[in-house]
Amino acid sequence: MKSVILVVDDEPVARQSLSDILRLEGHGVNSVPNGQSAVEYVRTHPVDLMIVDLRMPGMDGLEVVQVVNQVSPDTEVILLTAHGSTETAIQALRLRIHDYLLKPALPSQIVASVKKGLARREARQKGRRANPDLSPAQEAPAEFRFKDGSVADLSRRVIRRNRKVAHLTPAEGRLLRVLLENPGKVFSHRDLVLLVQGYDTSSQEAPEVLRPLVSRLRHKLDEFPNLMNRISSVRGTGYVYEENGN
Repeated sequence: MKSVILVVDDEPVARQSLSDILRLEGHGVNSVPNGQSAVEYVRTHPVDLMIVDLRMPGMDGLEVVQVVNQVSPDTEVILLTAHGSTETAIQALRLRIHDYLLKPALPSQIVASVKKGLARREARQKGRRANPDLSPAQEAPAEFRFKDGSVADLSRRVIRRNRKVAHLTPAEGRLLRVLLENPGKVFSHRDLVLLVQGYDTSSQEAPEVLRPLVSRLRHKLDEFPNLMNRISSVRGTGYVYEENGN
């Protein structure tokens, strides 16, 4: 059965280009030119994943996502914009958006993001079938399992493997969760301070604010090398969680 994808963009050329890319990958694709049409479509049709432009006349992308999260919580969302900003990225993450891509995104980036989003949706649905009492709000991934047997339970802020257990502070838990939920995405020091600590700072000050927190987290992860070794420093930029090998 084909996955159903909805493309939402007020630019006809961008809308057609995205639709063509996704159809070539074998997906069922529909498209609409504005946020209001997107909301109306999702209210009456099943949609597995949406690609939504941020800046549109009338209802913008973030407003669309807020409504979709209520009426169709199983729908994964990729936000696509030519006007990236730290503030928008943070709003996107808080709204349970699967990914945040800057225009012009390469076809390979779009295809890879869609593949991950659909895989996440399928994993969530499998979890629901295994536990039918679980509500959509509870399905947000809070537990991460790794090949070496390590488990990061971020709802309880605990990492365990066999008899080894590490307890995280709220800030350490937020930092680890942001990285684990966004594998391969490089976060700047400033982005992470905003996401984890909740306040803005300059690009020069952010590394100094973040460094002690990262150091404490890495110290606690010493007993879990399969996890710790996936968290990499990007010289002069920030940090990334490398998905391969987990």
